[in-house]
Amino acid sequence: MERVGIGYDVHRLEAGRRLVLGGVELPFELGLAGHSDADVLSHAIADALLGALGDGDIGQHFPDRDERWRGVSSLTLLAEVARKVAAAGFRIAHIDSTLSAERPRIAKWVPVMRDRVAGALGMAAAAVSIKATTGEGLGFVGRGEGMWAIAIALLSAAPEGPSRRSPAP
Repeated sequence: MERVGIGYDVHRLEAGRRLVLGGVELPFELGLAGHSDADVLSHAIADALLGALGDGDIGQHFPDRDERWRGVSSLTLLAEVARKVAAAGFRIAHIDSTLSAERPRIAKWVPVMRDRVAGALGMAAAAVSIKATTGEGLGFVGRGEGMWAIAIALLSAAPEGPSRRSPAP
């Protein structure tokens, strides 16, 4: 049995925040606004995984009204979601993601991001795809006001199969 989920997230850029993408802090004059570290890429991946499980979204599991999650690394959130995937009797087979940001250019950071995301999820980096695009000067991304990310997750039944606690297909 296989399951697919799609995740999407968006955050605005603001002064006085660190810019964290795929678990990597990038040198940049602006950061993403949010309750946690606001890692838009990791949040989209988490939502894709939760969607594949049929188990809500990142806001339901890690609400911004809960102070435990203030400033937390989104890699910690990904690791928790990976535990939920395993507990439901699935393994993460593949992640495909795209980040849209006008600046900074992230191509040189992608290998480190892949390693960090894969590590948090307990999977091989070769099964994590991270791509980037710009807004071509259009919309909020093109104006440098924020970033968005989208991800697709493929889950496969673990060798022992889904547990009785997994959501119905």
